[in-house]
This record gives sequence, structure tokens and C-alpha cells, in this order.
Amino acid sequence: MPGSGQTEPDRQGGAEETGLRVFGRIGLLSFGGPAGQIALMHRELVERRGWLSEAEYLRALAFCMLLPGPEAMQLATYAGWRRGGVAGGLVAGGLFVLPGAAVVLLLAALYAAFGHLPAVSALFLGIKAAVVAIVVEALVRVAHRALGGSGQRLIAVAAFVAIFVLSLPYPLVVLAAGLAGALALPRHPALPAPLPANPRLAATLAAGLALWWAPVALAAAAGRSFLADVGLYFSQLAVVTFGGAYAALAYMTQTTVHDFGWLTTAQMLDALGLAETTPGPLILVTEFVAFLAGDGRGGAGLGLAAAAMTLWVTFVPCFLWVFAFAPYIEWIATRPRLGAALSGVGAAVVGVIGTLALWFATHVFFAATVPVTAGPFAMVLPDPASLQPAPALIALGAGWLLLFRRWNLVAVLLLAAFAGGGIAAIG
Repeated sequence: MPGSGQTEPDRQGGAEETGLRVFGRIGLLSFGGPAGQIALMHRELVERRGWLSEAEYLRALAFCMLLPGPEAMQLATYAGWRRGGVAGGLVAGGLFVLPGAAVVLLLAALYAAFGHLPAVSALFLGIKAAVVAIVVEALVRVAHRALGGSGQRLIAVAAFVAIFVLSLPYPLVVLAAGLAGALALPRHPALPAPLPANPRLAATLAAGLALWWAPVALAAAAGRSFLADVGLYFSQLAVVTFGGAYAALAYMTQTTVHDFGWLTTAQMLDALGLAETTPGPLILVTEFVAFLAGDGRGGAGLGLAAAAMTLWVTFVPCFLWVFAFAPYIEWIATRPRLGAALSGVGAAVVGVIGTLALWFATHVFFAATVPVTAGPFAMVLPDPASLQPAPALIALGAGWLLLFRRWNLVAVLLLAAFAGGGIAAIG
């Protein structure tokens, strides 16, 4: 029975052993962003193991897309919950996240120690150029999926203008897009489905919220204001991260670079480039950002504490959403207004990723930018005279390999890094 903690015999071995092995392999091999991770889980959980039927898998994916946070990690958590209840969900979700988290932490420490060296900077020139192409490729992919009609396209344009031209906060844009979708976008007819009883809902929510906020409260009580601020900020981000990490990155860049001053623009670009090379959800870039912010204020010890705080407040809510609301998955799938709201949010995500792509291109391809303000408008535009041809050419090559040659993401990043190093050595 789903979520009961009981499992059926696995087709290829003992249930517990195979569960650890399968979810461990998914965690280690989950490169390529959510699309690749979701495809990998489909192959392992539906095609090879038969743990979920095709219809169950698609309903679970739709359910996870309704939730804030990385949908692939939450899908793994749901599959584990179906196999072994809360314990199974914790194992599956944890194994999806922990390998990548360990790699990101190591890369963050190495970057903090050696990122200023000229040779390292040259490699990052190529990586940052490739990141522009990666974000554009994500924009094309998400737009193809999310912009199915004129209403969605209008919401996408409005979201782009709201963030890039008007500098409105990302959470407000997400809420407005969801409301617009629920009110204005087409809805499928409602299907008959009774609301299931869930007597454990209140206890699950109470326990999850207590675990989520406990370290933030402890940091505040101990007078560790920076750690408390990190916990509060990334907790907020965890609630509004709809549409994947690329959408959240635009908001995170705006706040961590421009509002808080935790990182520089160059560090933010490097953070995303390194996060693209690791397994696990791309939202692990928050761990990298937090480590650099803490290291810059108090050394590696504070960086480690900030990274741990960020991991906790980013992923504990993900487990909470699944454990609290998974029993309602069949009912949620029949709610037409929720589906329309999700369509609105998905359309807004296209506009948000568009602002991220433009922001990256502006800061990678041009050495100088010009702030433009007029009434409610506030933009940062490139200085055409400061165009840097080398990263622009690397980005064009990376985009061609990704979009038309379908190269592996990690291979493109490695090639771009070597190209950046080679250009620096020549010139």
C-alpha cells in the first residue's frame, strides 16, 4: 500500500537492498538538469523496476511540478515514499541530494582558496561563456513546453518586463502569474474525485515546520546574525522556487549580489558554472553561494556553517511538501484551476529565465555596463564599446554543440573551459 512502509518484492533482488542501490545510482548519475534526471528515474522506476506505472509516474511528476523546489528530487522522494513510507522517502531524497552536495562543497572550498589564480580565472572565462549558452538552451526547452497559447505568451512577456525593466521581486511575479493563470487560462473540466482523509496531516506539518526552522531559531538565539540571515533568506527562496533553479537564479542574483553584497557578479557566474558540472539538483548552487558568502565574512568555518544551514532550509521543505501532500496526489490531478495556475507560473518562468540569460550575456560578453533609470524603469544595459569577442565566440560554439549537436552538458563545459584557458594563453 502506498506510503504504508510495505514493499512488494523487487523484480531484480531484495527490496531494501535494491532501493538503496537504485536511488544511490540515481543520485550519482543525475547530471544534466531536471530533464535528464527525470528521464533517468523513468528508466529505473517505471521501465526497469516497475515500481510505478506510467500513469502513476506522470501524475507524480505533475504533482511535484506544483510544489516549490527541485521537482526531480521531490519525484525521487515520492517514489521512495511509495516504496517505504517516510523512511523510504528520506532515503531516496537524501541519496539524490547528498552526492552532489558533497561535490559542490569541495568545489566551493577549492574555489575560495584558488579561484583568484590567473590560470583558474582563464578556465572560468570559458565556463561562464558556456553558461550563457546553457541558460539559452534551457530557455528554448522550457518555452517549447510552457508556451502553448497566446495567454501563456502574454504572461511570459509580462514576467520579463516586470523583472528586467521594472525590477519587481520574483516572489511577487510568481504569485501574480499563478493568479492570472487560475483566472484567465483555459481549464480542463473537473473530474470526480473525493478529497482523501489524511489524519496525519497536522502532525506532519507541525513536525516538518519545527525541523525546518529549528536551526534558524538557534542561530538567532545565539546571536549569529549572519547565519540567521542566511537561513531566513534561503527559506524564503525554498518557498518561491517554482519552475526550477534557473528561474530562482535571477532572484538569487538580484538579492545576494546587489542587495546583500554577499558575492560579486563574477562569483555568481562561476557558482552556476561549477554547479552545472555536478550531479544532483541544480539548486545546490545555493550551497556554493552560501559557502562563499560565509567564507568571505569569517573564513572556511563560517562558510561550512552557512552551507550546512542552506542545505537544511532548502531541502527540509522539499521533504515536508511530499510527506504532507502526497496522499492528495490523485485529487490534485483532477483540479482544473490548480492546473491553470501551474500553467501561468510555467509561462512566467520563461520570462524569468529570459532575464537570467540576458543578465549573464551582459556581464560575460561586455566588460562594462550602464545603469538606466527613468521613472519606474531601472535596467542595466551593456556598453557596446566594451564587447569581448572571445567569450561571445565560446558561447556561440557551446550553443551550437548543445542545441544542434546534442552534446553532453559536462563535455561542453570542459571544452569551453579549455577554450578559455587556450585563449588566455595565446593572448
